[in-house]
Amino acid sequence: MDTIKLKELTYNYKALCPLISDTTLEFHHDKHLASYVEKLNTAIQKEGIGDKTLVEVLASLDTLTPENATAIRNNGGGVFNHNFYFTGMTAATTTQPSKLVEDKITKDFGSIQAFKAAFKAAGMAQFGSGWAWLVQNGDKLEIITTANQDTPIELGLCPILTMDVWEHAYYLDYQNMRDNYIDAYLQLIDWNMVEKRMTVKPDCCSESCCGK
Repeated sequence: MDTIKLKELTYNYKALCPLISDTTLEFHHDKHLASYVEKLNTAIQKEGIGDKTLVEVLASLDTLTPENATAIRNNGGGVFNHNFYFTGMTAATTTQPSKLVEDKITKDFGSIQAFKAAFKAAGMAQFGSGWAWLVQNGDKLEIITTANQDTPIELGLCPILTMDVWEHAYYLDYQNMRDNYIDAYLQLIDWNMVEKRMTVKPDCCSESCCGK
């Protein structure tokens, strides 16, 4: 695996305002994610992973030495999850679910609104730090949560969308009101990226979707 670099945002710091402030976005990306990148590169050097991609490594953590497996799960997961989160958002009201996306979500959840309600419930139910995910499991879309920096990759699931529910993602803007943050996040979903992730084959984690 080559040295991981901090992936630049595809939009400016004010693009998600006022729902997510430029202060939160700058801190979250430039400080928090950058720390995961730095620590991941240290773990990569210790392990000597070779030419595997980050996704391949996260899918086979049991092949790593125990010390580095923990470091790469935490920091590699942090890099993957955050890149997936940032690239799944765009300015509010600028995208809408395509017919393909709406049909798939309606098939498994009943409607787009029912999906949003279920996604919010998952985010609210995640105790402590973690993530809510929309994933593809075979032919079916499902909502799951993961703790800390664990990923659906470890579970053999294909991620489609994720919502960061660690407090650092929202505390500057919403304090302890996670529900208000989730309502804001649901307005920022990049539905074009959701469609792209639904249709990428054979593994839904191409560089343009996941930011490997």
